[in-house]
Amino acid sequence: MLKYLEISKEVQDALNNGQAVVALESTIISHGMPYPENVETALTVEKIIRENGAVPATIGVIGGCLKAGLTAREIEYLGKKGQEVLKVSRRDLPYVVAKGLDGATTVASTMIIAEMSGIKVFATGGIGGVHRGGEQSFDISADLQELSKTNVAVVSAGVKSILDIGLTLEYLETYGVPVIGFGTDEFPAFYTRKSGYKVNFTADTPEELARIIKVKWDLGLKGGVVVANPIPEEYSLDNEEISRAIDSAVLEAAEKGVKGKEVTPYLLARVKDITGGKSLEANIQLVLNNARLAAKIAVALSRI
Repeated sequence: MLKYLEISKEVQDALNNGQAVVALESTIISHGMPYPENVETALTVEKIIRENGAVPATIGVIGGCLKAGLTAREIEYLGKKGQEVLKVSRRDLPYVVAKGLDGATTVASTMIIAEMSGIKVFATGGIGGVHRGGEQSFDISADLQELSKTNVAVVSAGVKSILDIGLTLEYLETYGVPVIGFGTDEFPAFYTRKSGYKVNFTADTPEELARIIKVKWDLGLKGGVVVANPIPEEYSLDNEEISRAIDSAVLEAAEKGVKGKEVTPYLLARVKDITGGKSLEANIQLVLNNARLAAKIAVALSRI
């Protein structure tokens, strides 16, 4: 396994010394935002993680090599190539590595590479979930299965309301994945702080979150933990406005026959256009907010 994996010296030194490390995905760079905002956000996220006492490990696949700790040049490369880079989930990793291709890692594949590397905390924007109409189409993100079997805590602003939030939470419950709200008992809906759905548990400090995460794994309960961290109030979008934008984008995607892993990038781009760019600013701010919390959790875990 290790012959396919390259861990940067900074990340490996931190792991060897028991320092806090936070994994970051690369799909948000290549598929989640336009250039140059994607690269600027990725580098700012790394800076915030360092400012909060942890070492960032942006994860991706370059030339068939699984990388934990991309360089600034590699982040720029993935950002400029954008959607030309393959979006890589669990099923895609063997193909991309064998063919020597570049890949931007999703939540699922980032979790896999993080666990291979020994990284326990991962900050992202939002996790994948059950798509609307998933009870008929079975269009369910591989992120949810990965959360049931890979020991990485994922800090996110919930799931995008382009998904079926209720079914997503039911799926996580079925597979025994704890969903813990940070300072809230309501599951956030990415662009907004409210969804109308409750989380399983709440925690008010990073230290409390770290203890829960550690006890879960100490008990031998395999799988991840979802830390639901609402977008800051000042950047939260109006519920009705974002719902209208998403409904419109979902309808357009269906009419155009957009399917599979192309759905989310298409919907994000359309929602950005419909909201006049407000959704992009919200996306950036929630990612930064998640990075701060993830770093604090990682530091707390390193001290237990």
